[in-house]
Amino acid sequence: MNPSADTKNQVVFTFQDHPRFICATCSAVLALQDELISKSFSGRDGRGYLIHSAVNVKLGEKEDRPLLTGVHTVADVFCVGCNDRIGWYYHRAADQSQKYKEGKYLLEREKMVKENNWKLDN
Repeated sequence: MNPSADTKNQVVFTFQDHPRFICATCSAVLALQDELISKSFSGRDGRGYLIHSAVNVKLGEKEDRPLLTGVHTVADVFCVGCNDRIGWYYHRAADQSQKYKEGKYLLEREKMVKENNWKLDN
């Protein structure tokens, strides 16, 4: 899928009663908070979260990219609702110690909003 294609009509509304991360630009749901693995990552523009899975995203082209922990094969991740680049997907890690990242998403903290779905008693 072309990262610049208009995909706003493809946003899936899901996880309505669960704590989740949503896009800071368009409020599309990106991931459940339960999918969070670690908050100790660095993205391009600051802190990043390593996450098991994501929804309402599309991947850009695969590329080998030098990151802080070595060269990884990654693809930029874009929000389907607004086409903002929100992080990247780890396809492959060259170093054996980094293999745990494969198949996971790095979503940038500044591109997301944490939505808790708290219910207040009347």
